[in-house]
Amino acid sequence: MIFFSKKDKSKEEHYESVVKLKPKQLFSKIAEIRQKNQASFSFKLFEHYPERKYTPPPPSPLEKLSEKGFRIYNAKEARKHLPPAQSVVDLHIEKLTDDYTRMNNYEKLSLQMKTFENYYDLAVAHHLPNLIIIHGVGSGKLRDEVHDALRLKKEVSYFVNQYHPAYGYGATEIFFNH
Repeated sequence: MIFFSKKDKSKEEHYESVVKLKPKQLFSKIAEIRQKNQASFSFKLFEHYPERKYTPPPPSPLEKLSEKGFRIYNAKEARKHLPPAQSVVDLHIEKLTDDYTRMNNYEKLSLQMKTFENYYDLAVAHHLPNLIIIHGVGSGKLRDEVHDALRLKKEVSYFVNQYHPAYGYGATEIFFNH
């Protein structure tokens, strides 16, 4: 084994060599070291330690995606490519679609929650300090679904559903911990 006092980046990281000893040579070497009263014997494996061969690094997963036509953004500049965030989002179904009369309650709630998730993600990405979600008073199903989703979000510092002069009790204000 060879150890260098200083790591040389121009040399290979490791090098292997195979020695095939012939029995006649081995036993003659053993007889020789016994005769000279030596502890060991050695063989020269190579003259010069090999130089490092340049191998280009494999393409990163992002480079592979870029070659396939996907757009790759710098994470620090990603906000420039996102739609602007809103500090107030109205989830009333008539504000989200014109075709709500043909939808059942499950489809309406799904559309409202999907819209909530989209605007929530934008608010987090744009580092908004707070977000107001207008869900209305009604039976409270949408409010409960929004509150259940907020309890699972790590970015939420706290949220309140208290009386607001503009929205009454039909809005929840979310405060983020950026």
